[in-house]
Amino acid sequence: MDGQMLTVAALIAVTIGLWATGKLPEYLTALMFFAAAMVLAVAPASVIFSGFASAAFWLVISGYVIGVAIAKTGLAARAARLLTSRFANSYPRMVFGTVGLTYAFAFVMPSNMGRIALLMPIILALAERVGFGEGRAGRNGLALAVAFAAFQLSASVLPANVPNLVMAGAIETTYGLHLSYVPYLLLHAPVLGILKGIALSACILVLFRDRPEASGEIEPATPFTPAEKRLAFLLIVTLGFWLTDSLHGIAPAWVGLTAACLCLLPKVGFVTGEEFGKEVNHRNAFYVAAILGLAALAGHSGLGTAIGNAMLKVAPLDPSAPFTSFASIAGIAMLLNFAVTSNGVAALFTPLAESFAKASGLPLLTVLMIQVISFATPVLPYQAPPIVVAMGMGKIPFAAVLRLSLLLAAITFLILLPLNYGWFAILGWL
Repeated sequence: MDGQMLTVAALIAVTIGLWATGKLPEYLTALMFFAAAMVLAVAPASVIFSGFASAAFWLVISGYVIGVAIAKTGLAARAARLLTSRFANSYPRMVFGTVGLTYAFAFVMPSNMGRIALLMPIILALAERVGFGEGRAGRNGLALAVAFAAFQLSASVLPANVPNLVMAGAIETTYGLHLSYVPYLLLHAPVLGILKGIALSACILVLFRDRPEASGEIEPATPFTPAEKRLAFLLIVTLGFWLTDSLHGIAPAWVGLTAACLCLLPKVGFVTGEEFGKEVNHRNAFYVAAILGLAALAGHSGLGTAIGNAMLKVAPLDPSAPFTSFASIAGIAMLLNFAVTSNGVAALFTPLAESFAKASGLPLLTVLMIQVISFATPVLPYQAPPIVVAMGMGKIPFAAVLRLSLLLAAITFLILLPLNYGWFAILGWL
């Protein structure tokens, strides 16, 4: 490494260290990252502040606005009343139902942030109805069921999250290979979708034990208010545009931003300027922008490639030991997650995959698919921006998120990774 790269490495290490330990507020660490990067002149401003130009940042803003509108109009409470009849008498059923519902949305809504924005207010309203107030273990568990299912399980559905799209684009650009929806789903959904969803639910039930206090009886239905009708129509149109993005070519972020603008319009909208200032979590938006800028800086400086090449030299890749190679490659991708977060792993890992394939004897496409296990399994919360956003929306303590992240990551790499290897072998990918 030259002096410039060492400076970048130190800056990234300090920033990640502050995020991981929580010694300073996340937004303050983010602002300090921006300031230090510009003062040290480690990259152009277009790289450092690229997070503000990314679709993910604007999905954060629009997601918050839509979430506030859903809660304010009463749609969240109405949906919670409907869910109460099926789930409220049993906390396990609430957890499994929330995880299943969130995963199902991944098939119809190609945006982690959008799913969290729609579902979090509904699930929090359900938690309130059964007596899970702020700070209760049950409330944290239900909110985390949305957060983790929205990000981690959606990795098994090709167009359902940002890291998948980054990976598909990098694979096409680097190797000229095109990923198909159904083969990808068949490869990843059984283990990283269904089995991991069961593991996630079990972890929440163990870490956040609670018992609902309300009876779960449904209140008499009331007519939809004009505001509810307007917002319901807007959400249906927004979902329609999200579902058909391959036809009209408008990215989900800009569809969501348009919906947010309509929610903010005076008289016809649902969220006032004061509510936009108070209810929308701008601090988390800065945090997400800094995470994306950090990933861009690592790629621009060459640090990510240097780290990958260094790990390649010491990784135990051996054609005669395919499982060891499989696990080692997953471990390398997992380590990259610490440096550039989930959104940046694919951009750094994909160009290195051909070297890993030659050293391990595994097919190139298999090596490329192994990374999904890793970028879909954040060990620390900051590695997944959607989980960070959900933390803010659900007001979930950092310690609670960290406990679930560590436990689910351990189960994934100790139990689900061998099962994934076996499933790859059954499908003939090894």
